[in-house]
Amino acid sequence: MGLARVALIWALLAASIFVPIAAAAASPLLEWRGPVYILAGFAGIIALGLLLVQPLLIGGYLPGLSAYRRRAHRWIGGALVVAVVVHVGGLWITSPPDMIDALLFTSPTPFSPFGVVAMWAIFAVALLAAFRRRMGLRTWRIVHMSLAVVIVVGSVIHGILIEGTMETISKAALCALVLAAAVKVMVDLRVWRRRATPH
Repeated sequence: MGLARVALIWALLAASIFVPIAAAAASPLLEWRGPVYILAGFAGIIALGLLLVQPLLIGGYLPGLSAYRRRAHRWIGGALVVAVVVHVGGLWITSPPDMIDALLFTSPTPFSPFGVVAMWAIFAVALLAAFRRRMGLRTWRIVHMSLAVVIVVGSVIHGILIEGTMETISKAALCALVLAAAVKVMVDLRVWRRRATPH
C-alpha cells in the first residue's frame, strides 16, 4: 500500500472522529453547562469515535497495525469502557434523578433506553473477555459479535436521537460510518460461519 493511500486512510479516520468533537466544542450550548456535564458529554462523543475504530482494527483495515490489531482492539475496548464510565458517571453527578430514570427505563427521553442497553452490552463484553479461554473460540465469537451488534445499534440510535452539542451533519456521518464499518467487518470475516477463525 502506497504512502499516499496510508496517509489518506488515517486522515479520513482522524477527520471522522475529531471533526464531530471540534464541532461539539464550538456549540453555543456549552455556555450553559458545567464542567462535569461537558466532560461527560465529550466522553460520550469519544466513545462513539472508538466504536468506529474497533471494527476497523479487527478487520485489518488500518494500515501499519496488522501485527498489533488484536492487542490494539483490546486496548481500545478498555478505553471504550472508561469513556462510558466517565460519560455515565458525569451525568450521574450532574443529575442523579435523570440517571436513575434512565437505568430503570422510566425516562421520558427516547434516547435513554438505547444508551443504557448499549452500556450494559459494553460492560458485558468487557466482563466476558476475562473468561474468553474458558468459553471456547466459537462461543466467544458468537457472544462477542452478538453483543457488538447491540452496542453499535444502541449507541448509534442513542446518539442520533440526542439533540445536544453535537453538530447534526458530522454526528450523522460518524454514526453512518460506525454502522458501515461494523457491517463490513462482519461480512468480510463471515462472523456467523460455522467454523470461526481466530478473532
